[in-house]
Amino acid sequence: MDSQKNAVSLSTVGVQSLTPSTDDVFFVEAKQLNIGYPNEVVVADIRFELRQGKALALIGTNGSGKSTLLKTIVGLLSPLGGKISVFGTHPGNNPRRIAYLGQFHASGFILPLRAVDVVRMGRFPLRGLWGRIGRQDDEIVLSAMRTMGIEKLMDSPLWSLSGGQQQRTYIAQVLAHQADLLILDEPTSGLDAGGRELYLQAINDELRRGASIIVATHDIQEEAALCHQVMLLARKVVAMGAPQDVLTPGALLETFGIVITGDKKRLAVLEDRHGHDLPGLNEPKH
Repeated sequence: MDSQKNAVSLSTVGVQSLTPSTDDVFFVEAKQLNIGYPNEVVVADIRFELRQGKALALIGTNGSGKSTLLKTIVGLLSPLGGKISVFGTHPGNNPRRIAYLGQFHASGFILPLRAVDVVRMGRFPLRGLWGRIGRQDDEIVLSAMRTMGIEKLMDSPLWSLSGGQQQRTYIAQVLAHQADLLILDEPTSGLDAGGRELYLQAINDELRRGASIIVATHDIQEEAALCHQVMLLARKVVAMGAPQDVLTPGALLETFGIVITGDKKRLAVLEDRHGHDLPGLNEPKH
């Protein structure tokens, strides 16, 4: 049977909607934030606010600062200047409320883990590393795997799965956490069309539950349709705001060095041969 038909929303399995936040409380707030590494500022003067139930897409090429910003939000990197708060306190102070999906998952190949073991790790921040995983936890884990269409792979060793199946497994781990804030770095990398559809449905369910989401991506079309705000990055903040205001030919040219035009159903990618002008806007490259 098609796994998409078997998908089950986590909202039906022991999930409580988040308590609505007040209008003056931000899940994430950045003011004049500088991010990067010792002796290297990657992006300077970042400013944004994220409220409950909202999604922000970070869009840019490799090396543009997307992953660096995500790592700063979760507390893996210290800010180099300015201010950032997560749930009103320093990043990293609320691991129970944050689920982070990075790009690299070395532990999955060092340890002999099954797919279900990896997804079950999503419950550890709530139960503790040595805490007891109960029946409700197991139901949530199974539901997360069903949501991503991998319930039949529960007992499969992680190393035996395809790249797309592994990515579905890690997304299921994030869903099993049932966090207030989801931080996702290139979550659709390696997913086929079916996996992307399941991911987008799952993220929509998380937003309806009241969770907030920050996702770093190359994919303009899918995430722009999903997110309330977009930040274009190119080792600086090129633009920030609603997708319809930010995803303009000029801003995309500055971000990617190419122009992307068209409606929401069909986009055309055009080369920027001269680096500044916008030639041939009506002549898509084939």
